[in-house]
Amino acid sequence: MATSSLFIAVDWGTSHLRAYLCEVQAQSTLKLLAQRDGPGVVKANQNFEQTLIDTIAVWKQEYGSLPIYIAGQITSSIGWHETPYLECPINPEGLLNAAVSFDCDGHIIKALPGTKCTLQNGLFDVMRGEELQILGFLKQNPEYQQGKILLCLPGTHTKWVLINNGEIICFKTAMTGELYDLLCHQSVLIPNDCAEGEFDFKAFEQGCELTLGSDSGNLAHGIFSVRTRQLSKELTPVQAKAYLSGVLIGSDVRAARHASEWQLLSDTQVVVIGTKQLNKCFTTALNQIGVKCVEFDIKTATLSGFNYLFNLESKK
Repeated sequence: MATSSLFIAVDWGTSHLRAYLCEVQAQSTLKLLAQRDGPGVVKANQNFEQTLIDTIAVWKQEYGSLPIYIAGQITSSIGWHETPYLECPINPEGLLNAAVSFDCDGHIIKALPGTKCTLQNGLFDVMRGEELQILGFLKQNPEYQQGKILLCLPGTHTKWVLINNGEIICFKTAMTGELYDLLCHQSVLIPNDCAEGEFDFKAFEQGCELTLGSDSGNLAHGIFSVRTRQLSKELTPVQAKAYLSGVLIGSDVRAARHASEWQLLSDTQVVVIGTKQLNKCFTTALNQIGVKCVEFDIKTATLSGFNYLFNLESKK
């Protein structure tokens, strides 16, 4: 196997490190050979170089010093090598032009930039990693490179992104996933001994209805019902976690519905790019307000984005 067709892609976010051993085959298509996971930026405790070396050691032993592309929070001010934020509007095809290159244990690493925008209310927003996933989605689905489309990338920090003719125009961040984690583990809402159980979509939908149906916004007041509905025996702790997820995602969707940067009306369409579980959650909430959804897998989008950039670099 020629090593010139191999590279390592690293999606290194706040919570997780995901390293992919990739092979580019005929017609520039990508084959995923292996995946290894590691700690996210926060849990790596600044030991970024050693964390990466340990994660990919078995691949280096077999294939030598392959080129590495990294994206996500690892390239931010709390990460390893900080890269610039590119000002919107931006075509994500140009990410490689602002990448920062450096050496690590014999590997040439290209750290990809982030993106920034200023919203209509004057607030400043940033993202890192999602622009690569958007690039990958657009390459997989070229029909979305024409006209306006609203994307939702759910996760620790959910992103709502307006695309026009293949360019990222602006975006908004919601700390939905991080709030869920904090409230589950560091509040009175969910018992510490709560067992893992199957996600209860009926309870989730009830949580969505609470915040989606509120004219004034019911997040701060409504969240406490996660506890009181357990006290009244309406919800088990496992159901309460799904209900809490619904309260938070319902609030997130409600804010997106009323954003001034785009029109999110009944019968419009949103593309949701995430994991299977998160896609279903956000699609369920969006369907409650009459918005149609198309779902796309986040891992597929990520690898597609890395593949496009590797092939672009190979042609230089």
